[in-house]
Amino acid sequence: MVSQQTQEKYAELALRTGVNLQQGQALMINAPLEGAEFTKMVVRKAYELGAKDVHINWVDDELTLLKYENAPDDVIADYPEWKVLLHDSFAEDGAAVLNIRSTNPDLLKDIDPTRVAKANKAAAQAMKNFRKYTMNDKITWSIISIPTGDWAQKIFPDKSREDAIESLWESIVKIVRVDQEDPIAAWDAHNETLKTAREILNEKNYKKLVFKAPGTELEMELPEGHIWKGGSAVSEKGITFNPNMPTEEVFSMPHKYGVNGTISSTKPLNYGGSLIDNFTLTFKDGQVVDFKAEQGEDTLKHLLETDEGAKRLGEIALVPHESPVSQSGLLFYNTLFDENASCHVALGKAYPTNIKDGSGMSDDELDKHGVNDSLTHVDFMFGSEKLDIDGVKADGTTEPVFRSGTWALDVKGK
Repeated sequence: MVSQQTQEKYAELALRTGVNLQQGQALMINAPLEGAEFTKMVVRKAYELGAKDVHINWVDDELTLLKYENAPDDVIADYPEWKVLLHDSFAEDGAAVLNIRSTNPDLLKDIDPTRVAKANKAAAQAMKNFRKYTMNDKITWSIISIPTGDWAQKIFPDKSREDAIESLWESIVKIVRVDQEDPIAAWDAHNETLKTAREILNEKNYKKLVFKAPGTELEMELPEGHIWKGGSAVSEKGITFNPNMPTEEVFSMPHKYGVNGTISSTKPLNYGGSLIDNFTLTFKDGQVVDFKAEQGEDTLKHLLETDEGAKRLGEIALVPHESPVSQSGLLFYNTLFDENASCHVALGKAYPTNIKDGSGMSDDELDKHGVNDSLTHVDFMFGSEKLDIDGVKADGTTEPVFRSGTWALDVKGK
């Protein structure tokens, strides 16, 4: 049994290394009702660390499903103004935001994808201002997960609910390094490793990346001035934080008009409670011109139709196949975990921080630099032990970046 002491170490890690909560700072937490006991631990520790206010936005899968099943379309397609004002007021106050994501991957599998698409688009439009605070690192924010019953049984279908939850706790604790004597020190060392990898890629300054794997033949131009990031980030106020826990990636942005070829998924994508699996996208001049999926094709279609930018890529992330998430041998049906087992890209909005001076650029300036904009940002996984990546320099010379799913560059021996 994962002890209360271990869970408290996890709560402290989320606050000190995740959002790096400061004395006198407010904290907003988005949390599942099923995880109330863990969330209370986080709240207690937040006040112990000097938080001036802690606000919880509770979510519950059963209530979410009931709304989708019963509410009229005009309610589904509306995002309440009070929720927008709540988030904006905390962001304007410089609050930290901690997201505890633990949704049942099959929650909305029987719901009309059109209704889900309407709700997602309404939320994205309404929260556009708040998202600028997170995607530009104006505030500190972090995403973690804890086990919930339906999610745990999706991963461990042959176990009882209680045993599945316990097994998922054990897996999460190991992957986020809470099983180590000093998790915060372990994360400091891990962040240094990722820093070395991103520094090497920034020195290389590749003009293009070429990806080859079964079902994937893709060329991706990188914008001039692109920046590789990964691990910890630094907020506008100079506070170091970790947006994702776990994280095993270094990431940058493709040029929005410079992606050509075909890319195939290697893990299911849980999008808004619906699964999209075994899908392929074909790009021409940066835009999806063809797609197919064995499961969830209608959901994928609605995702791509969110807006013009949803058909283009906003992120490329490199993750070696031997990452702790990959080595767990588990499929989590949760993007936070699965994306850290595998190289991935994101459809939709790019992080402005991935290009030189991007945080200060207007939307028009970002567009001129090849930075994609969209209401959505959805990661999906295409990496495996069969993926090869080449980097093409400005002079046309080519060198291996990944071979057989892992680094060909000496990221550990710099």
